[in-house]
Amino acid sequence: MTSRFRLISCLSAALLAGGWQLQAQQGDAAPPTSGATAPPVAPAPAPEPSPGATPGTTTRPTIPTYPQTRPPFEEQERFPEIQRPIFLTGKVVLEDGTPPPDFAIIERVCNGIVRQEGYTDAKGNFSIQLGQNNALIPDASVSQNDNRGPFGTSGSSRGGPSGGMISDWDLSGCEIRASLAGYTSDSIPLIGRRALDNPDIGRIVLRRYGNVEGTTVSVTSLEAPKDAKKAYNKGRDAARKQKWTEAAKQFQKAIQIYPRYATAWYELGLVTEQSGDLESARRAYEKALEVDSRFVKPYIQLAVLEARKQNWKQLVEIIARVLRLDPFNYPEVYYMDSVAQFNLRNLEQAEHSAREAIKLDKQNRYPAANHVLGIILAQKGEYTAAAGFLKTYLKLAPGAANAAQVKNQLAQVEEMANLPR
Repeated sequence: MTSRFRLISCLSAALLAGGWQLQAQQGDAAPPTSGATAPPVAPAPAPEPSPGATPGTTTRPTIPTYPQTRPPFEEQERFPEIQRPIFLTGKVVLEDGTPPPDFAIIERVCNGIVRQEGYTDAKGNFSIQLGQNNALIPDASVSQNDNRGPFGTSGSSRGGPSGGMISDWDLSGCEIRASLAGYTSDSIPLIGRRALDNPDIGRIVLRRYGNVEGTTVSVTSLEAPKDAKKAYNKGRDAARKQKWTEAAKQFQKAIQIYPRYATAWYELGLVTEQSGDLESARRAYEKALEVDSRFVKPYIQLAVLEARKQNWKQLVEIIARVLRLDPFNYPEVYYMDSVAQFNLRNLEQAEHSAREAIKLDKQNRYPAANHVLGIILAQKGEYTAAAGFLKTYLKLAPGAANAAQVKNQLAQVEEMANLPR
């Protein structure tokens, strides 16, 4: 019983630390005028101290660094790698050839490691320089480039060189795809591509998932008049430059012209969060949902606010709404639910949500779901299975700030299961 209690204490300290932090990234292309972005939020509440920690001190999760996977024969390379800028252009379309309903993220996937490279424009076109470090400000529904998942936990590294200089080896095992909630994407392999090749890689086709009621773009926003859209676009430009006051001004202007502009309400909530006024941000998200109840992203931001306050019952209620609208595209939502349900002592539901998060998280953006599941299984006395998931977490997030703590938990679980170390 003592060991189990220590495991729960460690879990609370590790998973509840810091809330879900959304930060402006310095590493990818700035998104265009879509509801698919989020500025940074105010600092989260101080985390609980870990057991055995010095009173008055806290531990913040850090960003793990993952090595870029290389071919096994690389050591035999005779010539030094030459770093060059590599540009790519193309177009993202739906199956009928029309542009996607929202701005899609262009991702480079190399040996399972995902890096966001840029966004499409309103017509589905994209033009990117691989590895270029521009300002990308993702929202909570998009895995951040600082690799933090919900509650400040570490996610998958994007990997790759910085500054937009890439060698031929950096494209080994790589492909380009599009990412848009509610859709699955074709992929275009980059093997054999060189810096001086034709940059046009053609079309990437998105295919709609079935039985998804929620939308990533507000239907009511598509009906906004020209002047409202003009103000909205100015707000997005200001937000991209991190001019939050100007951005808020432009979004408010768009809303004054067209009060049913759900995306503008949503964006106003995001920039208001940046100023630290979380209650005003909450009201903006709620207003967005008043005019478009199927718009998923405001729900997710409201869930983030509840998670930061550790309001587990309210968080579970919001998550239930999200999953009714779209149960297929948000592993981070299942992860949040697993932590909330665990703290409400609903272990069966917590286990279900953790497993769903792991199943849907094909790119290992939220490895901490393995940590949660490992602790839940340990609580149930399933020590061998628990050890497996704790090991998976440590493998996926070796640089996580709580790695030493999880290793200690793993040692306890292995001792209970009488497993060899």
